[in-house]
Amino acid sequence: MSDIPEPEQPALLGLDDVPGPRKDAPKGRARSGRPGKAALGTTPVADELPVARVVLDLQPAHLDRPYDYLVPAPMADDARPGVRVRARFGPQEVAGYVVERRETSDHDGRLVPLKRVVSADPVLSEAVLRLARAVADRYAGTLADVLRLAVPPRHARVEKEVLAGLGADDAEDGPAAASDAGPGTDTVSGALPGAVSAWSAYLGGEAFCRHLLAGEAPRAVWTPLPGLAPPAGDGPAHVPHWAAAVAEAARATIAGGRRVLIVAPDARDVERVVTALGEAGVDDVVRLLADDGPAPRYRAFLRARHGLADVVVGTRAAMFAPVPDLGLVVLWGDGEDTLAEPHAPYPHARDVLALRSDLEGAAYLLASPGRTVQAQALLASGWAREIAAPRDVVRARAPRVRALTSVELAAEGPGAAARLPTAAWRAARDGLARGPVLVQVPRTGYLPVVACARCRTAARCAACHGPLGMTRPTAAPQCSWCGRLAGGWRCDECGDTRLRAVRVGSDRTAEELGRAFPGTTVRVSASSAPGGVLDRVGAQPALVVATPGAEPVADGGYAAALLLDAAVSTAGTGLATATEALHRWLAAAALVHPAHAGGQVLLVGDAAPTPTGALVRYDPAGLADRELTERRELDLPPAVRVAAVTGDRQAVDAVVARVGLAGPDTVLGPVELPDAEPRRGATLDPQVRAVLRVPLAQGAELAAQLRASLAVRSARREGGTVRVQVDPKEML
Repeated sequence: MSDIPEPEQPALLGLDDVPGPRKDAPKGRARSGRPGKAALGTTPVADELPVARVVLDLQPAHLDRPYDYLVPAPMADDARPGVRVRARFGPQEVAGYVVERRETSDHDGRLVPLKRVVSADPVLSEAVLRLARAVADRYAGTLADVLRLAVPPRHARVEKEVLAGLGADDAEDGPAAASDAGPGTDTVSGALPGAVSAWSAYLGGEAFCRHLLAGEAPRAVWTPLPGLAPPAGDGPAHVPHWAAAVAEAARATIAGGRRVLIVAPDARDVERVVTALGEAGVDDVVRLLADDGPAPRYRAFLRARHGLADVVVGTRAAMFAPVPDLGLVVLWGDGEDTLAEPHAPYPHARDVLALRSDLEGAAYLLASPGRTVQAQALLASGWAREIAAPRDVVRARAPRVRALTSVELAAEGPGAAARLPTAAWRAARDGLARGPVLVQVPRTGYLPVVACARCRTAARCAACHGPLGMTRPTAAPQCSWCGRLAGGWRCDECGDTRLRAVRVGSDRTAEELGRAFPGTTVRVSASSAPGGVLDRVGAQPALVVATPGAEPVADGGYAAALLLDAAVSTAGTGLATATEALHRWLAAAALVHPAHAGGQVLLVGDAAPTPTGALVRYDPAGLADRELTERRELDLPPAVRVAAVTGDRQAVDAVVARVGLAGPDTVLGPVELPDAEPRRGATLDPQVRAVLRVPLAQGAELAAQLRASLAVRSARREGGTVRVQVDPKEML
């Protein structure tokens, strides 16, 4: 037995049956209990708290736990909780974060020392660590996966610049206090009563701001009124009302001695909030956007971490921003797809910020032009309160809405069958006499989907079977999946070579409007447009064609809005199709003049009756409540918790079989996914999906059992691929 080498930190290898250190191990090598004064070799160990508990950046699920390391004496001052370190893990060197310093270790084997401290700046705050652990538990993920989302990669030059700008006390003692003033003291310019004026039209609006000022933590779901906020100076109104109201809520929070975190779907909404904050007198703001690049993002992250701003505004990545003394978290537009994280463990900003509100005792404000069923569930459970305007106020502020369905247009004659019916054309013409007119279309591009002109069979790519489209009138059909041209396309069903449009995009719509309104300026706001997505347009008459989410704000508001191809917006099969369509329509309608000023919105097409009626009534809350009631009757989320296990059939079966809650009543499937895109190097066997559905009370247990099953899978190195998503987007 004397020839057997002494094991070094066997827990790092994920082994539980490795024998402990030999009895004749050299002195100075730490075993269980308090480590010795010297580590391996001649490097001394820190005298105080010589053990560092470290979270390592490891992918396998069975290694998702902290590990103990010795702290060499030269690193004693720098290896503080929250700093980045490098440590040996088996044969490799792995990055990680120190999360705790301890006197002793529970590990039975010998501890190894840290390799080095990457930076002495504690970038992982205790609050963000707790949040990351809670998110990993909720979504059956690993802490390492969440920390990759929460903490951006280090940028040494930027870190040096930011730390150099801090005072010596700030750099050593951590974030500064949010404010020396106590709750109720107005530390921003202006009088506080004027700061809540935007909330006076809402039931409970001013009370919400008073709670913020008092340092309390109210939670609310808010449906803002449409329209723009009054201009701060002599210029035209260009800030949406919702952004101005959010800025005033932030102002009240800062006056109460705390800081604010605001998350929006895209950079355009972030800029609108920043503009509104500036007009409200709040200038100490940090923008945190992943699209800005590594250096600006890390600079904003460090400024937030060290308390150098009162407000942090950003896109999805900002939901983990390290904001000390957090008093209010705001989420705008929770129905937007960009707020759902596409990387494991696939958290949604709505749920992350709700967890953060609970963990840090911060107020929570969920705002959107529409209302998701998940937001309605927060109200139904009593976790949050509703902030909404009375119906008479909504009618006074909203534009007139008409639904131009086939029944409505039956008396119009041949013009009723046109994509732009005569009634819509007249509305656009009248609107152009007063200002710009917004035209919303569901698709970007020219002709994103085409079909056989004879038999109407959808045109597919011969290589990957993806849908074909056209980028311009004379272009050859092109696959939207693999990008291959299909110049010699022939229909597999009837042999015809002619194509017809199935879906019309923003570029083709702009071309059609240019012919229908000669001499009128036509502008396109879309990702595929030459000018990209526009943020703002002037008050001059113009036709502005935009895709959902890309509508620019018009100075003073739009005279009218045409919502074309309404049937396309409600043609999906997802559970949230109706609420998503209403969300897009209301977001466009909110930019139009009120009815008393001549503003009108025309919904063109035979969309589903339920969201159409909700738009005409301007009632997103009623639609969300109806949808939630139906889902409760059918045991669909958010009335239940669901998890989707997708991958190779054998791997999916193995993962589900180890879940104790999986049974005939809780497992749906597995079913094949024939339309899934093939994975590189994968077999020809189709992927399958199994759905686990349990009551809300068992949601945490389901996530824990799935996480444990994935840990067994990675420890056994089971073959195949598998992905687990708790509350997947397609089932919400």
